Amino acid sequence: MASEHWVFGYGSLMWRPGFAFVERFPATLYGRRRAFCIYSVHHRGTYERPGLVLGLAPGGSVRGAVFRVTEQGWPETYAYLREREQPTETYVEARVHVRLVDGRKIDALTFLSDIAHPQWAGPLSLERQAELISGAIGFSGRNEDYLNDLVDHLEAEGIRDPAMIRLQRLVESKT
Repeated sequence: MASEHWVFGYGSLMWRPGFAFVERFPATLYGRRRAFCIYSVHHRGTYERPGLVLGLAPGGSVRGAVFRVTEQGWPETYAYLREREQPTETYVEARVHVRLVDGRKIDALTFLSDIAHPQWAGPLSLERQAELISGAIGFSGRNEDYLNDLVDHLEAEGIRDPAMIRLQRLVESKT
């Protein structure tokens, strides 16, 4: 429907969208995966001590959630998302096809990792990810808290992400 807009979230947007929506559904995006692949110099780290935040890295698939926003609410939601997701322009705004749990396919706005951006960390070993996450603090708080929130909320959604659980355990072993 032309009067609706959809937003796909795969991390904190799933449990803390921060905007008004009229419907929320579990959804899967194919061709991208949830990964700690972006150096954070704003929300979860600093330029002197970068942390890591989630991005949608190429390959695989990711379970997340889509939110339907009305036409009237869209300008405010879009402005909010641009401010929240783009403080250092590390993402590429994109329209993606996602599949809802009932089999429907819809187009949604999401933010993909910009692999050409200087903050793109790329594929890092779990050990290196844990080193960067451990002790990093930014505008939005401790990087470890972000990881713990992610794992807890994914579990509450019925999503088991073995890579994120392994990373959480490795970070815990460093503290």
